[in-house]
Amino acid sequence: MGTNKPVKYAVVDAFTPIEFKGNPAAVCLLEEQKQDVWLQSLATEFNLSETCYLTPLSLSDSAHPRFHLRWFTPVTEVKLCGHATLAAAHYCFTYGLVKGNTVEFSTISGILTAKRVFEPKGSGSPESENVEVKQPYLIQLDFPAPAVTDCTMEETSLLSKILGHASVIDMKKTALDDLLVVLPSSEDVIDACLELEEIKKLSERGLIICAAGPSGSGFDFFSRFFAPNFGIDEDPVCGSAHCALAVYWSKKLGKCDLHAYAASPRSGTLKLQLDEQNDRVKLLGKAVTVMEGSILV
Repeated sequence: MGTNKPVKYAVVDAFTPIEFKGNPAAVCLLEEQKQDVWLQSLATEFNLSETCYLTPLSLSDSAHPRFHLRWFTPVTEVKLCGHATLAAAHYCFTYGLVKGNTVEFSTISGILTAKRVFEPKGSGSPESENVEVKQPYLIQLDFPAPAVTDCTMEETSLLSKILGHASVIDMKKTALDDLLVVLPSSEDVIDACLELEEIKKLSERGLIICAAGPSGSGFDFFSRFFAPNFGIDEDPVCGSAHCALAVYWSKKLGKCDLHAYAASPRSGTLKLQLDEQNDRVKLLGKAVTVMEGSILV
């Protein structure tokens, strides 16, 4: 056992009201900055899609509590992560680090804001019906809205090899360096078996597959996200990918308020609000703490 003061942590399932669903993230509370090698080693040890690090900041120019926030996959630091930011906000609210309903995070992608939004009765998501309400509020994240553009011929060719004989409705590239593929149905998204070794040949961050939600499901679209080059074969619920998905499906469906279903084996749900005028996306979801402890080294 080391002589350093123990670091408190919690594992939080994000974008779900139910334990062992959604996307797990480790949230570590640091009293002081640690070396990058230590941060990456711990993220590798947790081996979750994201491990994030919170450090309190004392700033007089902000009306809200502010924390420094960094995100690490098992193999690298990333510039933006939605589900770990939601998990970090959940940690701040749940453990009494923030007394109000707003917290700010200083990140490599700028200042990100998270708010508690209390739901009217009967407005919950489809998967939360008949589930004990453990968190009576949603957490709303305010993120940049990335541009979604056409793929190049080279990107289209690579995607065709990955998808094989699968039918494709559309192919796009996002400003977050992801490729986005639209399939004919939600069943195609759920049943897709993609070759991870082929996805690794992409120079982009990852691959999103999606389709319109089936009638009566309550969801506007289904999606899955793969990023094996970042140590994440399939990200259960990728918040940053949903920023681009909000841009694409808002234009496709002619609406700015969307309800999304992440169709990974763990599954998860998000409410999305696109602010076209300000190029922002609001991601709304719930979270559940499933584990807590101390890091002793």
